[in-house]
Amino acid sequence: MTNQAPDTVVLVHGLWMTPRSWEQWVPYYESKGLRVLTPSYPGFEIEVEALRENPEVIAGLTVPDTVDHLAGVIESLDAPPIIMGHSFGGTLTQLLLARGLGAAGVVIDSAPPEGVHVTPLSQARSLFPALRNPASRHRAVGFTPEEFHYAFANTLSAEDSRAAWERYAIPAPGAWIWAYGLLANFTPGRQETWVDYAGDRAPLLFLAGEEDHIMPASVNRSNARHWGASPALTDFHAFPGRDHWTCAAPGWEAVADHALTWALEHAGGGRPA
Repeated sequence: MTNQAPDTVVLVHGLWMTPRSWEQWVPYYESKGLRVLTPSYPGFEIEVEALRENPEVIAGLTVPDTVDHLAGVIESLDAPPIIMGHSFGGTLTQLLLARGLGAAGVVIDSAPPEGVHVTPLSQARSLFPALRNPASRHRAVGFTPEEFHYAFANTLSAEDSRAAWERYAIPAPGAWIWAYGLLANFTPGRQETWVDYAGDRAPLLFLAGEEDHIMPASVNRSNARHWGASPALTDFHAFPGRDHWTCAAPGWEAVADHALTWALEHAGGGRPA
């Protein structure tokens, strides 16, 4: 374990979201004396409202360009940071850790890299709106307020879920959902989200919500188990009663505290005791 704890946290947002989704976490972590960075995906530097009017920016995005962009931000820092990612940001976090970046990683309701074959019914139902039309592979695909309520915010009231949708939701790259969603494990060859699960890396914590529909706890448990061949520390914790919108839903502070406490405790220690 390193002698000096990381002083920087990098928060990586997921699909259907922008860095705005971390707006409560930034001042919360800053109040604890940390520097907090919320890098966007390439081209996502504009606000939510502008992205809704500019779906071409979203549709043309690629995973390799996004990982390279985030890696560039992290590599420019003076010391390895804590990296935290939500949803597909969790996939990106795992890809970044596999590159040897970061002092510790926390993934929250993470979408899995290639090779995790658990597909609960609620996940299939959540992703179906993006997969029902093959033409969506070449478009930016959004959720309706009702679809967002089921997939992201099912523990909230319809009114509170719609408020979250209006403030935060944008379309997602259809190509990503087709390539890395339910069909990823049926595509020949290595995908762009492939990782070496036996490789060494910084310690990694999986946080899941037991009521999450789109990335259920069972998916996260399976993802964590896939890292069993790695010499690095991998941990898992599930929060009862929490959905995919856990980083902003009431009680989000408990998730933020658990993530930070674990990361600071284990940062720099690549292997379990």
